[in-house]
Amino acid sequence: MSERPGPAHPWPAAFGERMRELLADARLAEASGDVPVSALVLHASGRVIGRGRNERELRHDPTAHAEVLALRAAAEQTGDWRLEGCTLIVTLEPCVMCAGAILAARVPTVVFGAWDEKAGAVGSVYDVLRDRRLNHTVEVWAGVEADACATALTTFFRAPR
Repeated sequence: MSERPGPAHPWPAAFGERMRELLADARLAEASGDVPVSALVLHASGRVIGRGRNERELRHDPTAHAEVLALRAAAEQTGDWRLEGCTLIVTLEPCVMCAGAILAARVPTVVFGAWDEKAGAVGSVYDVLRDRRLNHTVEVWAGVEADACATALTTFFRAPR
């Protein structure tokens, strides 16, 4: 495991506001039986250009993670797969697949809430986004509204399904 990325505090107030917005949206994923994770992509102007929430169960698609769906929506909105100048905000630390998609899209900044000790690829298990051997590295803001994000996940996994 790598050293966890920082800075964790203080984060810009806008990150906290967006994270709280995403937590509300994550409930919609939970309503369809999916893990309550939600993501959005902010354009450099501050405008939301892509949103996604976990839809693996809903779509029967193992790649339908919140981050991937948000990146796809942003690329469609901009007409460009390169999302340079954008920020991805997500309620859970991205997995290896999502970290790879973030790198492929050239997203320069990622903000996440809860750490994922089992599958996280931004410092928990791996640190794909800061691996200097790759052709792109990412600024990471970790732990934004972490307690609220972790509580949403813990509540979901404790409930019978």
